[in-house]
Amino acid sequence: MNETVISVRNLTKCFGSFTAVNGISFDVHKGEIFGFLGANGAGKTTAMRMLCGLSYPTRGSGTVAGFDITREGEQIKRHIGYMSQRFSLYNDLTIWENMQLFAGIYGLTKKDTDERAKVLLERLDFFSERNTLVGSLPLGWKQKLAFAIATIHRPDVVFLDEPTGGVDPMTRRQFWELIYEAAESGTTIFVTTHYMDEAEYCSRVSIMVDGEVRALDTPTRLKEQFAAESMDEVFRTLARGAKREEQ
Repeated sequence: MNETVISVRNLTKCFGSFTAVNGISFDVHKGEIFGFLGANGAGKTTAMRMLCGLSYPTRGSGTVAGFDITREGEQIKRHIGYMSQRFSLYNDLTIWENMQLFAGIYGLTKKDTDERAKVLLERLDFFSERNTLVGSLPLGWKQKLAFAIATIHRPDVVFLDEPTGGVDPMTRRQFWELIYEAAESGTTIFVTTHYMDEAEYCSRVSIMVDGEVRALDTPTRLKEQFAAESMDEVFRTLARGAKREEQ
């Protein structure tokens, strides 16, 4: 049986009388690409923040990379990578300086940082541009660089929040090649996306509606279950039942 890297049981998050995440349960395995889908306001980001050790659940339990999300948030942060939907690198630093900075935050030695940064930049064909200011890079380059930095410390899990938003189709394809390479090396990928064609690339897909997981399976089985030709059709079928307005 595959090693479980993320395990969640009855995970719930309330803000006053509003229940943002309502009793969700699932497991994610080592090397899996797990798609976490839902309309705006469905509770995806709130759930992801709890898994990253950034927010405490109101009820329920969960572990990430073997660490308890309610008690061991700092250990979780050392074993995960995170890439937000908003570009989070420093525009006034060079590519190399950004890699050195974040690797230091993750606790890598200078020797390990230099070796790992060189490998990643050569894989991206960025090594000759290592002294270029990040602020001058095209968006697609920035996104690929952000992914490389999120994996520089070889984390157990990488959380990707809308990683390909706003980039062109070719860059999206290249980005997904990086995701597949990371998964094949044993890194677990937990990804949210608004692009339903990208959901087809995932090992399994969870779809949240009104704070609850309403469907969870492989893309092929979900399409069979909902008699749909595409994941977009599956998503629309479930989203039509939403009672919350998009936020």
